[in-house]
Amino acid sequence: MASQNDALPLTAGTDAMLALSGRFAATRRLSLDLVAALSDADASAQSMPDASPAKWHLAHTTWFFETFVLRDHLPGYRLFDARYPYLFNSYYEAEGPRHARPQRGLLTRPSLDEICVWRAHVDAAVQSALPALPLAAHALVTLGIQHEQQHQELLLTDIKHLFAQNPLGPAIWPTDDAIAREVAQISAASADAGPMRWIKGAEGVVQIGHAGEDFAFDCELPQFSALLTPHALASRAVSNGEWQQFIGDGGYHTPSLWLSDGWAWVQDEDIDAPAYWDGGRQFTLSGWRDIDPAAPVTHISFYEADAFATWAGARLPTEIEWEAAAATFDPASGQQLDRAGPIQPAGDTSDADTDLQQMFGSVWEWTGSAYRPYPGFRAAPGAVGEYNGKFMSGQFVLRGGSCATPRGHCRASYRNFFYPHQRWQFTGVRLAKDL
Repeated sequence: MASQNDALPLTAGTDAMLALSGRFAATRRLSLDLVAALSDADASAQSMPDASPAKWHLAHTTWFFETFVLRDHLPGYRLFDARYPYLFNSYYEAEGPRHARPQRGLLTRPSLDEICVWRAHVDAAVQSALPALPLAAHALVTLGIQHEQQHQELLLTDIKHLFAQNPLGPAIWPTDDAIAREVAQISAASADAGPMRWIKGAEGVVQIGHAGEDFAFDCELPQFSALLTPHALASRAVSNGEWQQFIGDGGYHTPSLWLSDGWAWVQDEDIDAPAYWDGGRQFTLSGWRDIDPAAPVTHISFYEADAFATWAGARLPTEIEWEAAAATFDPASGQQLDRAGPIQPAGDTSDADTDLQQMFGSVWEWTGSAYRPYPGFRAAPGAVGEYNGKFMSGQFVLRGGSCATPRGHCRASYRNFFYPHQRWQFTGVRLAKDL
């Protein structure tokens, strides 16, 4: 445990401390805004093992701050409830045994209200202690903010999956909501996705990975040199309309388009369209809506993305190609999460016709790169070292963020990762080809 001698003096770094306090408060508030329309039953149910109840997300992120910031860096701090770590630890082996992930939906107690009381207690304790906490704890608060932003996206996609199982097709945010009208206007303005163009990518030696003092996850480190051969990227993500052409051409029934594992998955799961599609309609956080042909296709697996690329005579980009292309774009641009409300990928409304579009936001873009460590990667010491490194097996990298990613969370070097069959996240695809 760090000593108080390591604390950040109030007379030095006060602006940084106040900025951190503000980011912490805004992040914690957004999580509560996202569940404001949910009942306790909505927030307690779990639709599949990959998803978690909304209140579990609220609780787990609170456990993170209470455990790694308050317990470990605030002398004399007592846990709000000594039973909660067992319930709300996710996968940290160093923190001991925990409730099984597939059974999180059985935790009808504590209630949503009780978890919110706990959140308020931890929030007040962190804000009160922040000026005297050591710099190491400030770094953990920053990590915790980034961690909670990831869970905000998961919360939205998990509750969408849950509501999609209900034959009533309930809407979290009804269509008469002002934000829903704004989304509809964006979609209407993008009635035509426009032609897909090929944009020549960088060649030669490029620098990949994060560099500098700004925050990055350990899996983005260290920066290294990579060689790129001639290639091109599609100017935009694949649209719903193009995916409908793939379906119409028998894409889900042509085994030569699919990887062996992907074809087995299609057969075993009886897959014939992206998740949440039913004919010409798709389920959204505003209920069932007509499919917008201009919007980027989403809720597709790696297997589907790869099959579509083969059908289109192209391939998936590598994550190195993607990052080199995205390096000059503003990662806070595009359609990302700014506030609680309905989110659904919309078509691009910019006038750009020669450059890459929607590199950030809208949909996470599958790459053909396995999620593996960079040369020289070292996991952080202690329990937080379990955050990313131990998952570097059997998964593929996605880039660029989505409409459910909190704005400001992404970077060109940001690496998301999922198993090839998973598609309940806002996942899409941008094509690439060799030159």
